[in-house]
Amino acid sequence: MKRKLIGVTLLCIGVSTLFSACTSRSRKEGKGDGFSNTTGWPLNDRRWGGFDVALGYQGQQTPVGMTLVQGGRFTMGAKDDELVTGENNNNRRTVSVSSFYMDETELANISYREYIYWLGRAYANDLPEVVVAALPDSTVWRSPLGYNEPYVKNYFRAAAYDNYPVVGVNWYQASDYCKWRTDRVNEYLLIAAGALQPNVNQTGEDVFTTETYMNGQYQGTNGGRQKSDLDANGSGTRPYNMSDGIFMPDYRLPTEAEWEYAALGSAGNNPAPETKRRRGEEVVTDNNVYGWGPRNTTRYDIHNMYQGEFMGNFMRGAGDYMGVAGGLNDNADITAKVRTYHPNALGLYNMAGNVNEWVMDTYRPNSHDDVDGFRSFRGNEYMRQQFQEDGTVEERDSTGHIPYTRVPANESSQQGRQIRSSNLYSYKDGDTSYAGGQLDKMNYGQYQYGINTLINDSTKVYKGGSWADRAYWLAPGTRRYIQGNLSSNTIGFRCVVDRLGSPNGNNEPAGNGFGREKNRRR
Repeated sequence: MKRKLIGVTLLCIGVSTLFSACTSRSRKEGKGDGFSNTTGWPLNDRRWGGFDVALGYQGQQTPVGMTLVQGGRFTMGAKDDELVTGENNNNRRTVSVSSFYMDETELANISYREYIYWLGRAYANDLPEVVVAALPDSTVWRSPLGYNEPYVKNYFRAAAYDNYPVVGVNWYQASDYCKWRTDRVNEYLLIAAGALQPNVNQTGEDVFTTETYMNGQYQGTNGGRQKSDLDANGSGTRPYNMSDGIFMPDYRLPTEAEWEYAALGSAGNNPAPETKRRRGEEVVTDNNVYGWGPRNTTRYDIHNMYQGEFMGNFMRGAGDYMGVAGGLNDNADITAKVRTYHPNALGLYNMAGNVNEWVMDTYRPNSHDDVDGFRSFRGNEYMRQQFQEDGTVEERDSTGHIPYTRVPANESSQQGRQIRSSNLYSYKDGDTSYAGGQLDKMNYGQYQYGINTLINDSTKVYKGGSWADRAYWLAPGTRRYIQGNLSSNTIGFRCVVDRLGSPNGNNEPAGNGFGREKNRRR
């Protein structure tokens, strides 16, 4: 009996060893790499059709210079212990945001100059207007009764201000920068993977963009490690796509809800935050007035060498931008370096003070009442790539980008779902209703003649307070607006990237797992 058991054991070991060796070899040769959980068919095997799956995917990388902001529920709007001011800042709404990555700092001059330099190499000869359109407006520093010409000449260009926040950038320029950053990051990821070689001479329509690459319209120099095309009738290699797990999602401006949630840093007020052994408490002990809470004061109040120092860069009073010589209160006359002052609980710098920041939302005074409770946002404009008559994607334009168009009204999706409009900036704001042409009487009365009548679809929200603002505007719940094509010496921006998959990052999967505990009885 023992001999039979020993024989069976050795046979099993031999079979498993042979199977492992064959599996390892077949992975290298594109002949199988796992099996479908529903059909049993081999995956990544061209002999079985070549359905390609990123089985070794380790999760989304943390973008360079960013930190993970774990999503959750919070109360949007001004807090109870803030000063009572305009009703548009005091509207409160409980909403939830998904997890996302956010720049640790405001975008610095040196980073925006890198962008301008790249545009110059790519477009200066044939399309100089592209470069000119991206330049920040240095004249925002000018004031009729103030001498600011040194800032006009030097703030964006001088090495002394390299790590100061870029200003003079309007909402549309900031949005374009985010798109450019997406392409540069994904181009680098392809180069690092060996799929492409660096191309410093790309110009005009031949520049790399993520979409032209994925659609086979970018003709760069291939690297030594191309992605194998496992399709049984494939050509041998193919471009990488999102299902391969190599690309970063789009960089963009944060929504107003995301920005306010990140600025509050409420996770720092959890009395028992999660650890590797247990989940955290679903509660916060305090509502922060400022992002560096729970100490709701503008000065550092712990008894040590920093006690009394300003936590952010703002104007204390009329004409008081920096304090008295020998003891400057915020140690900055205008802006300061982006990685200065006290970060909040999430490690984000200058979410209060230094410069205001653009958010993605279109402004309406009643937005907090109207927006969804999940991923709240006003400003949707449904777009899609343009297609040719044969159903293929339209050829790239002169700047190397695939052209987009609005989704036509009443166009049916594959499931028959229709939209009445692709431009939803004014949805439920008092304009003609999208539900059938009737005036939205519920919200119409909230518009005040002479105050809100100049608000339109190009009016964008900015938040955070600046070096030239009083402390009130440093509270994350406050909001202001300006036309998106205008800029200021007090407004900058930072980028975010959506977190894909688990809201907790790569170390913990989504959902609650109980293991063997689920089968135990009490």
